[in-house]
Amino acid sequence: MGSSHRQSQILENLSDKYVLITGCDSGFGNLLAKQLDRRGMRVLAACLTEKGAENLKKETSSRLQTVILDVTDSKSVSSAAKWVATTVKDKGLWGLVNSAGIGIPSCNNEWLTKDDFLKVLNVNLLGVIEVSLSLLPLIRKARGRVINVSSVAGRVAICSGGYSLAKYGVESFSDSLRREMLSFGVNVCIIEPGFFSTQITSTKLQKQNVKHCWEQATEEVRKSYGIEYFEKNCKFIDVICSRSSGKLTTVTDCMEHALTAVHPWTRYSAGPYAKFFYMPLSYLPTCVADYML
Repeated sequence: MGSSHRQSQILENLSDKYVLITGCDSGFGNLLAKQLDRRGMRVLAACLTEKGAENLKKETSSRLQTVILDVTDSKSVSSAAKWVATTVKDKGLWGLVNSAGIGIPSCNNEWLTKDDFLKVLNVNLLGVIEVSLSLLPLIRKARGRVINVSSVAGRVAICSGGYSLAKYGVESFSDSLRREMLSFGVNVCIIEPGFFSTQITSTKLQKQNVKHCWEQATEEVRKSYGIEYFEKNCKFIDVICSRSSGKLTTVTDCMEHALTAVHPWTRYSAGPYAKFFYMPLSYLPTCVADYML
């Protein structure tokens, strides 16, 4: 009962707090921007495209402001950080939610190139790091929060390629940053979603990805794996994507709690697959985990 009461305590004066969210064109970032806007918070929504920004403005109040941000472009990150500083002024930045992310290219490691790995790492890991570092002075001023979106793939390497690598990196970066920020009164939280239906888990997109990776692999690699292996891989996508279930608000509610609770959690496991399968799986002996995967 005491723990439940502690976790239900919400901060006052939420309408005075600024929150920057990356990846607001779609998915979790887009939904969270709308959710926090309805809550009365001052949302700074970072979108990759003008179209994404325009569409979001149509569905939110005049409080919400947008900025164009490519997390892989240092100049874009620097420009966005200056805009945020001008906007928040002496209040500082209460919250940063690193939600921008991509899921592909992702396939058998041997079917990928170094550039395939870099494409995912640049967005899902290095983008998170650079955006965080550029805004830390403003977050320290507000004694605020950094919310990094990881994944169950950051606990168990459920897929090859750069995705799990990046999410493991997000976990490590978040842990080290959390300890560094303790003396400044800044909280760093990690969101670890399971499987949810977003653009990343689109069956059509994932099949196109596998086909592209297969076709770019060397002739020797394709011959070694065989066409049956490739076809089995395509069928497996249907199984994996069919597991994408649950409301996206399961994840954004965790993000909202991390931003608004007096006592936020360090980690949030979002969804039944995360809580009851992948998290327990990460603690099992390797041979058992391999068998279950």
